[in-house]
Amino acid sequence: MKQGILPAFVWTSFVLSGLGADPTPDPTPIPVPSARPTAPAPISGVNNAVEKDPSIQPHGSKGWRLERAAVSDTNLPRVLLIGDSILNGYQHELVKLLEGKAYVDAWVNPYWQSETYNDLLAKVLDAAGPYDLVHWNTGLHGHGGRVKSREYDPLTREFLAIIRKKSPHAKIIWASITPVTVKKNPGLLDPVINADILEQNRKADLIMRDQGIPTEDFYALLVDRRRELAVGDGFHWTAPAYSLLARTAAKSIGKQLEGVRHNPEKPLPCVSPLPGEHWDKKSSS
Repeated sequence: MKQGILPAFVWTSFVLSGLGADPTPDPTPIPVPSARPTAPAPISGVNNAVEKDPSIQPHGSKGWRLERAAVSDTNLPRVLLIGDSILNGYQHELVKLLEGKAYVDAWVNPYWQSETYNDLLAKVLDAAGPYDLVHWNTGLHGHGGRVKSREYDPLTREFLAIIRKKSPHAKIIWASITPVTVKKNPGLLDPVINADILEQNRKADLIMRDQGIPTEDFYALLVDRRRELAVGDGFHWTAPAYSLLARTAAKSIGKQLEGVRHNPEKPLPCVSPLPGEHWDKKSSS
């Protein structure tokens, strides 16, 4: 073998074996397809809540749940509706009335003032908040001694404190508990359960006045029209009644959200009413 042939062969083989390869590692990371967005993890006690009393069930095609709006405009205010089967009745129309003004989530549940309810509220706000306004209508399920008289005030105040802690700039509106009539005789108010509802409303009214939270008087809106608007099962109402509640809520929510844009990092402009101001059936007309 002549001198120079072997080096040339080796050099040629080296070049051919590495043809097109760059021995220096490329510092540019290989793009990885982004993961598809996943649905939020369910919260135990929210979408699987249970009410053992057969007379106070969801009263609609949808059960107890946290229903969240699809958000596309992050500047639009966010509203959380909290309520029971009565909310199931007026939610759809209320969401329609607020379309283009706010994104509306709804937590439809069978709870009443309790530590369990307050703990679940904190989890809901952590998972879905913060909100710019919380509209709260609860108590229908709290009759029959479920809420001890001495516990109503501190538990209700704690509920409000959790909202303010988790959504510190949120406006709050309380809607009073609706009347309970005698089953199959809606012209009459249930002498036991409705008396309990009135007492809860009385206590809630004092707390809301003390904290400067406006109240929608759902009870007054329906009580004098119960014969024509109640369905007759004792607790629930016809479509015209729910439409009345939806329009009332839309008016008061719209008032509170005037000029508000959602920004969780920035305090919202104050649109609070005077302490003790109420919105009742006169203001909804």
